[in-house]
Amino acid sequence: MKMTMLIIFLLIFGLSTSFGQSNFYDILSDSTLTLTKQNVTYDPAYFRLDYPNGDVPSNKGVCTDVVIRVYRKLGIDLQKEVHEDMEQNFDQYPKNWGSVHTDKNIDHRRVPNLMTFFTRNGTVLVNSTNPEDYSAGDIVCWNLGGSVTHIGIVVKEKSTDGRRNLVVHNIGSGQVLEDCLFNFKIIGHYRYQN
Repeated sequence: MKMTMLIIFLLIFGLSTSFGQSNFYDILSDSTLTLTKQNVTYDPAYFRLDYPNGDVPSNKGVCTDVVIRVYRKLGIDLQKEVHEDMEQNFDQYPKNWGSVHTDKNIDHRRVPNLMTFFTRNGTVLVNSTNPEDYSAGDIVCWNLGGSVTHIGIVVKEKSTDGRRNLVVHNIGSGQVLEDCLFNFKIIGHYRYQN
């Protein structure tokens, strides 16, 4: 009898705690949405940053800052993580800017570097035009034309027709929520949880 009661208690306790918790990517999605409430001006300027946990002024940013800021809200410092991975594996990262060494002020703010980091340390997902392949918390990278790249985070909210998840990104109008998942050529699709 005691064993049966113990099993029932553990079953009930286990179910109640699992239903009461959101997964990491749901929390990431909700946290990403809070960024859209901040007034941010698109500003690609080079800034000297504190290290670790450095950030550009809170009223400025680019697309990568959306990703950096939301992960920082969850206790993950991509500035530090990207810098440390680049220090150990510099030859694996793009040399698009003529870099000969790491720069903790800017390396994590470059889309190709984040793509390399997520490929090396996260989960690479399929690039497709099927909306069902994209879930809240996914990181998506696009080619806007030529060598211009972009990054954003997929959230739980859906398009008005209910077919696609929306994206939070900064493509020049601040940190905004938009139905833009398939507006550009997708060149990267990742999940990352430290």
